Amino acid sequence: MRIARWRHDGEVHEGVVVGDRVVAFPGALTVADVLAGGLDAALQLAETLDASGGAALADVQLLAPLKPASIRDFVAFEEHVEGVSASVDGKSEVVPEWYQAPTFYFTNPHTVLGPGEAVAPPVTERLDFELEVAAVIGGVAGSAGANLTPDAAASHIFGYTIMNDWSARDLQAREMKVRLGPAKGKDFGTSLGPWIVTADEFALDAEGFLPVRAEVYVNDELIGEDLVSNMGWPFPVLVAYASRNSRVVPGDVLGSGTVGNGGCLGELWGRAGSLTPPPLAEGDVVRMVVDGIGELLGPVGAAVVAPPLPAARPRSRARYANEQ
Repeated sequence: MRIARWRHDGEVHEGVVVGDRVVAFPGALTVADVLAGGLDAALQLAETLDASGGAALADVQLLAPLKPASIRDFVAFEEHVEGVSASVDGKSEVVPEWYQAPTFYFTNPHTVLGPGEAVAPPVTERLDFELEVAAVIGGVAGSAGANLTPDAAASHIFGYTIMNDWSARDLQAREMKVRLGPAKGKDFGTSLGPWIVTADEFALDAEGFLPVRAEVYVNDELIGEDLVSNMGWPFPVLVAYASRNSRVVPGDVLGSGTVGNGGCLGELWGRAGSLTPPPLAEGDVVRMVVDGIGELLGPVGAAVVAPPLPAARPRSRARYANEQ
């Protein structure tokens, strides 16, 4: 089942994609409601929908398939880490700490973009894409989503979507020297879509990985390709780790991290020792294709010049207000 949100005749609708048509949920049900109800209930609901109704998919504008409760983005592909470390530090390596746990950071759920929606980046000389698959969390009766085992975490995975973690690499490199981040190098946009494909549509491999092929094109030129099953950990482990001493809730989005073998330009820059292929520029179109999910287009719009801010002021080391 494909769950989507779309705009048609000036109104936003939420429902499912059946063949070449979109069919809204009954009543005032939203994607958030359906995620909260869990996968089994969603599949039962789909059986009651009239697939002959709705509108033609070609006549609607697809939106991001959900309004995320939160977005965690992992770094689960060893090959990506090797390439990006060469780009950032000049040395291709994977630090021992990477193997110990699936590290993630939180990104901004308020700057999510839908299919075909142009990103408006900050002023940057190194705009990049990141090809990812994301798991979307659904509700499970009797579970608070806390301290899950991987087996229990698997039942919280409602479905999957494509994720493009847009990145301004020069901003990211500067701010991460402060030992935090990424922050404004990522804050401006994350594309999701074109829809959520429910987890029952996928057959996992013997080790529990998602064995689908992912590709990314810039202006129709193939830049990167990989198998999502090349992750260091399967998605249930990512969900379990996110829930450790915490919670995952319906509507949470967990990105796989960038696939290897050219899943982003930064990896290729590190391997080449130069900005080859070149950074993204206004007018470029990034197209991501993942087997079993579909295609996500992301045009690059004009950069937005932000208001200036002052640098930090020099401070004394005084400890009392009257101290000189």
